[in-house]
Amino acid sequence: MRKVTMKKGLSVIFAIVMAVGMMAGCGSGETKENDNNKQTSEVSNVGSETAGGSYTDYSAGFPETVTIQIPVYDRAFEGWDVTDNYYTRWIQSEFGDKYNINVEYVGIGRSTEIQDFMQLIAAGNAPDIIFHYDMPQAVNYYGEGAMQALDLAEIEYYAPTYYANMKDTINKYGVLEDQNVFFFAEREAIYYNYVTLIRQDWLDAVGADMPTNRAELEEVAKKWKDAGLGTIGEKLWVASFTMEYPFMDGSATEEEYAKYLDLNVAPLTWKPTENYLRTLNAEYNEGILDEEFYLVKDDASWKAEFVAGNVGTYQFFINSSTDVITSLLANDSDAKVAVLDPGALGETGNNYYYEYPPYGMIMGINSTTSAEERAAVWMFLDWMSQPENLFYLQNGIEGENYTLEDGIAVPVADFAGESKLSQNNNKDYWCLVAEVANYGEEEMNYKANLRTLAPAGYENLIEDSYSYTTADAEYGVITPIFTKVVESTGEYTADLNSMWQEFSTDLITCDPEEFDEKYAEYCQEYLDSGYQEILDEKAALYAEGSYIAE
Repeated sequence: MRKVTMKKGLSVIFAIVMAVGMMAGCGSGETKENDNNKQTSEVSNVGSETAGGSYTDYSAGFPETVTIQIPVYDRAFEGWDVTDNYYTRWIQSEFGDKYNINVEYVGIGRSTEIQDFMQLIAAGNAPDIIFHYDMPQAVNYYGEGAMQALDLAEIEYYAPTYYANMKDTINKYGVLEDQNVFFFAEREAIYYNYVTLIRQDWLDAVGADMPTNRAELEEVAKKWKDAGLGTIGEKLWVASFTMEYPFMDGSATEEEYAKYLDLNVAPLTWKPTENYLRTLNAEYNEGILDEEFYLVKDDASWKAEFVAGNVGTYQFFINSSTDVITSLLANDSDAKVAVLDPGALGETGNNYYYEYPPYGMIMGINSTTSAEERAAVWMFLDWMSQPENLFYLQNGIEGENYTLEDGIAVPVADFAGESKLSQNNNKDYWCLVAEVANYGEEEMNYKANLRTLAPAGYENLIEDSYSYTTADAEYGVITPIFTKVVESTGEYTADLNSMWQEFSTDLITCDPEEFDEKYAEYCQEYLDSGYQEILDEKAALYAEGSYIAE
């Protein structure tokens, strides 16, 4: 077990871990300031060595085996072992064995990601890379002492290809409290891979056109109810809070966005969230919303509801290897699906959405990772950044997983051999260096995505989604990124998340005449329980200019 040196946020980690009923280990109690000084000193020493050109060359391999632990999302795909499969063994054979590096994967639950990392951090067992898709949570990990400061010259030495691709992004977004902390995966943002499927056969059965705003969607759902079909699908939001975006109207200021838009803390007291809750309350009481939505907390649960024919809508990241459509057809051979117009999710019909920052995965190096392990991590990223290696991880074996047509890897339908990709096209392995597969130009990427994102025979889903998202491009909202730790978020996030789940469920399921009083009471309790401190701290950081806005 690795020894972990915790910062002053140790008690917060234990509070979060105990809240989810997990056991945690003990840290040394060293202060955040001392730990930062120690890390900065170590990085400075390495930097001085760089000036003398004395980084150790491991291109012929490490003299003794070095083990690196790499996190990988465990999305509970049936029949898929995230830590031991054809591709993890291929990585070990092609990269690890060559350099005397043991590449060990550590499964992280996608829906329990924060709890899993917090447990591992507190116990001193976190992997060498600690990652998250959302900057506020990545900052929280740093604030808890889980990440060490970085020497960019070291990255460039061991990972020249990776660093050349990402140096501008690292320099702009990787600095926190005047230290180099984060490194990133490349992102060429696309939005047409996140879709809401709707039962086209249900629309046809009630003679309805594709809805274009929430009122029209509700009218469709009422017809479904009268016809004895299903309801609008929904989930209990427990993380990555973006449920309020469709209920924006474009009137918010940049400061409001900075204060309220936080993927890790639900903005209960903000007007768009109130509108979201009011809308779902009316739908629930009308009987047109999934009456057990509060039991749906992850993708698998929502997919199961959709496949079973209980709900007529389902949101997810689509890819060619998804089994949602084949599973639906196994239950109902007459089922037909289409992509819902995203405007139908909001009141105005304008599709306000979370616009990605210009990077993908946000990563830091574990504070306990040694210099050799760190070098091995950089070498791993550089190896994966080589086009031939990345292409292999994204597509598999030519002639088995795919055929090459005009330079595009076209997946072989229903391939089930040993080298079968995971249900999200192996993304959880290559997301360390790239967020999406990239052929270098938009037209080529689109042609490729028609094949890699759409199940065979359902290319129209991607075509329609592309059309919708292109038309709605102006409604993207970028959240300002703070360059200092928002200390109060680390202290209160876990409690506020629990409150959100309880309060939002009650607000959606209560009698409509009770909503106003309950909402006022819950907002006040939420503010008193730490949310006001978060808003005040963010406002202060915004006022002093400690943020990056696009």
